[in-house]
Amino acid sequence: MDIDFNAITAYQRYKLMASLIVPRPIALITTVNAAGVINAAPFSLFNMLGEDPPIVMVSINRSHGGHMKDTAVNILANGEFVVHLTDEAMAEKMHRCGDVLPHDQSELVHAGLTPLPARTVKPARIAEAPVAFECVLHEKLETDSRYIFIGRVTWLTVRDGLVDTESWRVRLQDYHPVGRFGASFYVRTGERFAIANPGASEAEQRSTAIDEI
Repeated sequence: MDIDFNAITAYQRYKLMASLIVPRPIALITTVNAAGVINAAPFSLFNMLGEDPPIVMVSINRSHGGHMKDTAVNILANGEFVVHLTDEAMAEKMHRCGDVLPHDQSELVHAGLTPLPARTVKPARIAEAPVAFECVLHEKLETDSRYIFIGRVTWLTVRDGLVDTESWRVRLQDYHPVGRFGASFYVRTGERFAIANPGASEAEQRSTAIDEI
């Protein structure tokens, strides 16, 4: 089947791309508005872009039901946000952060998540999240439908025991992030497998355990 993207609607393109480019990592992003209300919302058009400088990207609809999303409004206003990765234990609460609430109500309270002070930015980080990247706005791109925010990471907080700071490896035994699989569907990441490089010795294949990379 061939599909001419110029012959279908933007919504049809979105449905095809968002349902085929899966699974996607989920960024649960906290921001703060001028009144000090902490906003939290999940986004799966998100990923890492590079390490020098350390930058991540999130793409947010320019308008949602005729109104700009609070996350975009807050980033445009003060240029700070915190990106959290979601594991299985907090997945339902992450999903609840996507509910539509009044601007003066915090999704963290609504979902039962705990705010803690960040180290380098004003938005709070989420205590239950295994990973939190504090970010400042590095660059902004605009399309007809979206704001694309590129954030420079200023600080990383991870759950105790997750990172070995001598080898700088992540211990995956206790790290089980979930991925977005379109609409309200998610996938677990517990089933992992390795593909050996051709010609690699048995010792080389064992040099990096799959649960510690």
